[in-house]
Amino acid sequence: MSAPKPHLRLRKMIEAYLISEGKDSENISLLIDNIPKRWEKFSDIVLLPNSSFRGDDWEGIISEEFWISVCNVLEVKRLARLGEIVGNKRESTVEILVGDNDWVIRKESGIKYGYPLTKCMFSSGNINERRRMGEIVSKNEIIVDLFSGIGYYTLPILVKSEVKHVYSCEWNINAINALKFNLKENKVENRCTIYEGDNRETTGDLCNIADRVLLGLLPTAEKSYDIALNCLKQSGGVLHLHGLAPANNHQKLVDSTTNILESLDYDYMVKNIIINKIKSYAPHWDHLVLDIEIDKI
Repeated sequence: MSAPKPHLRLRKMIEAYLISEGKDSENISLLIDNIPKRWEKFSDIVLLPNSSFRGDDWEGIISEEFWISVCNVLEVKRLARLGEIVGNKRESTVEILVGDNDWVIRKESGIKYGYPLTKCMFSSGNINERRRMGEIVSKNEIIVDLFSGIGYYTLPILVKSEVKHVYSCEWNINAINALKFNLKENKVENRCTIYEGDNRETTGDLCNIADRVLLGLLPTAEKSYDIALNCLKQSGGVLHLHGLAPANNHQKLVDSTTNILESLDYDYMVKNIIINKIKSYAPHWDHLVLDIEIDKI
């Protein structure tokens, strides 16, 4: 007989815990129905959804003993809970519930991503786009990643392709330190240069060098569109531009992006745009990446 699924083990443990706390059957039933059925597990940690074990009904129940019991039943040493991504620097607000440090290493498609869980974000839902970036880059290309973070797309490109060089731009010092670690850990630091600070101020010497420019910032990287065009080679290239669109009208992002690009004072033309859906972002909204082929005139 196979072992119970993790969420069933968790349910059974919490039910027993609530009984030991003297909760009546009605309260137990209500609380049990709110137990998460999915979470992220990697390394020695479980990362619970933001809504897990919150609200008035859980007040007075949650304790250090409770969290340790959750850890034990899920067979990990550390436990954390997601929060919101806040601020211009897209900083994480993950809460550590069990454990005394927030450094984690994720392994994905043969690539190691190390970062401080409470200070940097990581979207597991972007896995296919990270993989795609490592597959579409041609040999000897030069890439500018304007919002590199800990290396979400920089690393797959460097590890999985024969790219000539990647220029990674980032202004969050926690992400920069993680990126430096990850470049060394994946043995690709010799093909990457980090530009620290606001890319609108630091990229002046990256003019006319890039075959591709990545703009991986949500909800929009509009303030750096002109920087991206400036970085492309005189012969043109491709922008990989992240954005949000209504789930029933992806063309809306294409049209608004094209209008903004055409308003900028550059001699170029948009040759082609391919829409790539990454995931659902919020009710009725999708996270897209536009592959925008640019010809400079």
